[in-house]
Amino acid sequence: MDLSQQTFSALSRSVFWQNLGQEEYDVLIIGGGITGAGIALDAASRGLKVALVEKKDFAWGTSSRSTKLIHGGLRYLKQLEIGLVREVGLERAIVYNNAKHIVRPEKMLLPIVEKGSLGKTMSSLGLWVYDFLAGVEKSEKRKMLNISQTQALEPLLKKEIIKGGGLYYEYRSDDARLTIENIKTAFNYGANCLNYTEVVDYLYDDNQKICGALVRDNLNNVNQNVKAKIVVNATGPWVDQLRKIESQEITGKQLHLTKGVHIVVPRNLLPLQQSVYFDVASDERMIFAIPRGEITYIGTTDTNYKKSIENPQATIEDVNYILSATNFMFPSIQLEIKDVISSWAGLRPLIHEQGKDPSELSRKDEIFIGKKGLISIAGGKLTGYRKMAERVTDVVVDTLKENNNFSKPLKRCFTEDIELVGNFSSEEEMEKFIIDKIGEVKQILLSQKEIISLVYKYGKNTDIIIEKAFELYPLISDPLERIHLAELWYSIYYEMTNTLSDYLIRRTGRLYFERPELENIYLFLANQMKDIFSWKEEQKNKNILEFEKEFNNVLYFKKELKTSL
Repeated sequence: MDLSQQTFSALSRSVFWQNLGQEEYDVLIIGGGITGAGIALDAASRGLKVALVEKKDFAWGTSSRSTKLIHGGLRYLKQLEIGLVREVGLERAIVYNNAKHIVRPEKMLLPIVEKGSLGKTMSSLGLWVYDFLAGVEKSEKRKMLNISQTQALEPLLKKEIIKGGGLYYEYRSDDARLTIENIKTAFNYGANCLNYTEVVDYLYDDNQKICGALVRDNLNNVNQNVKAKIVVNATGPWVDQLRKIESQEITGKQLHLTKGVHIVVPRNLLPLQQSVYFDVASDERMIFAIPRGEITYIGTTDTNYKKSIENPQATIEDVNYILSATNFMFPSIQLEIKDVISSWAGLRPLIHEQGKDPSELSRKDEIFIGKKGLISIAGGKLTGYRKMAERVTDVVVDTLKENNNFSKPLKRCFTEDIELVGNFSSEEEMEKFIIDKIGEVKQILLSQKEIISLVYKYGKNTDIIIEKAFELYPLISDPLERIHLAELWYSIYYEMTNTLSDYLIRRTGRLYFERPELENIYLFLANQMKDIFSWKEEQKNKNILEFEKEFNNVLYFKKELKTSL
């Protein structure tokens, strides 16, 4: 069935589901996070027939719960992971060039403090090596600062302990948006990608080698077989669970899960002038404080995790750790539990190394090949997703050739040059686009802030949303409801949004960054989705209840605190 005439629409999902059971794919990818999305784009762009399935929504797991930075991992220099720092450092520029609308340059201040993890000499040397390994352009090279310069850049820092600072560049991003743009781009190359589609079991050929999977549509509760020459397991924290379906006992290396928590506070309560990467006084870790619009988010923790991987939460202990570190470094602030307006907790699927603390574990990725042919990928960092995808796709291609399952000549990996959907060719083009759109939407009462927000999520595709907002202008008088509906409409018809939570969490990040404002809009949006999808009342109510659970869970620690009193 030809999918080329379809947009990546939730209303076409039945067509994609039908196609999933009718084709034989070269590769079936399990997992719709950033790694699976990257593999889908790489494999499809090389000419392979690709399917991707995700049991929840795209980016539902770790790929919507990171620090949301495309960064080189400065702290990994301390662990002498030179190769990792070089690779992800170089990748920063590639990811930025291919997705300028969602990967933004961000100045980062590294305060050098008494009894800190890095002294003046080591900080200067470390940042120089960091720039050198990453091939940083001259305009973005690190600059070392004296005490007064450091305090002038960030007056909120604790003056008594400042010995200087370093100013360097990282890139701020939206991990879930980066994931969905990769999936949309893979779709444009012919990949069939479905969320809410769970692998129940594998299919096996006469030689007991995996040749596909039995999958369940979790929205409609129906099953079907998907035939594939190769199956790739890119499920992050769930990698070992999928490996155990292939073989009851996993031999060799296994996952070591650690939890990372971030908290969100109103920016007026922590009014940083720019992002800061600072030492935690109580241990040898470092955490980020990053201003973003009207909020500042802070994190992350790094603790061993052995509970249920389906729904990790920020506990009161996690939040107190971050607040304590923040209040020590910015003593005039003194944030309290009541000031935290949202949070998120994600799991890192690291490779277990005996005797190492969570922060000491390598962030390198590794590929495992099971006895029955399952290819699994674990470890790695958000920034390095493209190279991880390239390595996995290389293994897939080599395996297909070894098994005489592919004869058509394939292209080599060229994702370095593939611009993601919505990208701009230059900063100048993006700036002109923003200025033009701000002028264009004055007549429908959209603000500059709203346009910038849209462009930093959807890039050039903001045009489609604006066109829809103009269409809605005579029908919906409230400007907030109008732009929300236009954005929701776009995410349903172009980004496979199936639920209220898909839209408010992973397509827009609003639950994390705009939670207080959602109380006045989410019921309106649920009613609009009911009309678009022709839901029955119980389907709408189910969506509302599921979102309200998420809405409350980001403040789970406050409930935990009340229980302990």
